[in-house]
Amino acid sequence: MFNVKWLMEIFPESKVELESHDIEIKTVNTDSRNLLTNSLFVPLEGENFNGHDYVTQAIENGAIAVIWNKEKPIDKIPKEISIFLVDNTLEALQMLAQAYRNLINPKVIGITGSNGKTTTKDLLHAALNKQFITKATEGNYNNHIGLPLTILSMSVKTEILILEMGMSNFGEIALLSKIAKPDLAIITNIGESHIEHLGSRAGISQAKLEIIKYMDDQGVLIVDGDEPLLEKIDFKGKLVKCGYTNGNEYIISNVSLSEKGTTFNINNEPYQIPLLGNHNAQNTSFVIAATEMLNVSHQRVQDGLSQVRVTNMRFELIKGKNDVSLINDAYNASPSSMKASIEVVNNLKGYHEKILVLGDILELGVNIEKYYIDIAKKIIDTDIKCVYTYGDTSSLLSDYLNNHSDISAKHFSEKKLLVNTLENKALKDNLIFFKASRGIKLENIIDEIK
Repeated sequence: MFNVKWLMEIFPESKVELESHDIEIKTVNTDSRNLLTNSLFVPLEGENFNGHDYVTQAIENGAIAVIWNKEKPIDKIPKEISIFLVDNTLEALQMLAQAYRNLINPKVIGITGSNGKTTTKDLLHAALNKQFITKATEGNYNNHIGLPLTILSMSVKTEILILEMGMSNFGEIALLSKIAKPDLAIITNIGESHIEHLGSRAGISQAKLEIIKYMDDQGVLIVDGDEPLLEKIDFKGKLVKCGYTNGNEYIISNVSLSEKGTTFNINNEPYQIPLLGNHNAQNTSFVIAATEMLNVSHQRVQDGLSQVRVTNMRFELIKGKNDVSLINDAYNASPSSMKASIEVVNNLKGYHEKILVLGDILELGVNIEKYYIDIAKKIIDTDIKCVYTYGDTSSLLSDYLNNHSDISAKHFSEKKLLVNTLENKALKDNLIFFKASRGIKLENIIDEIK
């Protein structure tokens, strides 16, 4: 990646032996339990932990350099270990990532939005990695710690860096944008996630648009062109809109679902992805716009999309007991993403019975009942006749269905009772769909009937 001497330029206050200047740093790490051969260890500090307590373990596991909070006494660190003194180790990690991003200088693509960030990232990575040396966010490394670590994990040969950017409050995307300095940015949509903290969908839009704060006039911003909150954007670069309505630069049409995935046209060009749903056709439209900006051929993009591997728990179709079909969409949820998923399930054919297992949606704020009622009304308009809710607040959804429809709806607050009920529904020709906020951990219930 770089050597100790380069680190001394970023962190001039240091304790480094002269003979260590040319030693190469292979990785940057914050977990002392990992194998850290030729690694720089960054001890992060939190309310209940202090990484400085584990520096000895990091050195035993191969770390050769350490970031160190200058307010803490240096104790039991061998003199051959290079030490870089800073005021704040987290800020140092972020500063280092920013410097490394500039050193390698890949084309940086930042992706944010209330829903679809990870799927769009997976699709974009699949479309680009056959032509470019590409690095993309892994797992949930999309915050103020994960994003710097993602940047610092890219190889020196990286040509394109795809960074997912998550947030729960104002200022967080701006910080990530400052670190990453995107050349191209995508805002997938404006939903209701974190509305409790951000006040309104307009507030969410404002927070997402922080992604352009550190982009220059050569930058490209790709957005959901069907979203009124993204209609007028003060952006000095190039603005590209994708959606289903006329007036977008990239128009989606002729969407069709099957067991193999979704087929559709974008600007009359046919595409097929092994994922289900109109929302995934829209996610793909962002990818098509981005790849055209990067001069990737239609055929190469389609070849990549056909081989996409989506991160777990994003509309993941698996087989359970008695060959029952299970869809694990339990990574996270908002009212808009839940309604979009219900529409996809409704359009799936060939099943005897479709069962929805819907858990609590967290951080909805004061209008919580309205959101659940809107979801319930969406279900009433489908052919789905069995709904189980799980948790606390989701009982509002099942209560509404029981009072306003002939749908069989039942609420569960105990995992064991829900599992027992689902086992009776685990039949070969049935489909059971799972979705809730991350904190509900519906995957634990899926594991019981998988």
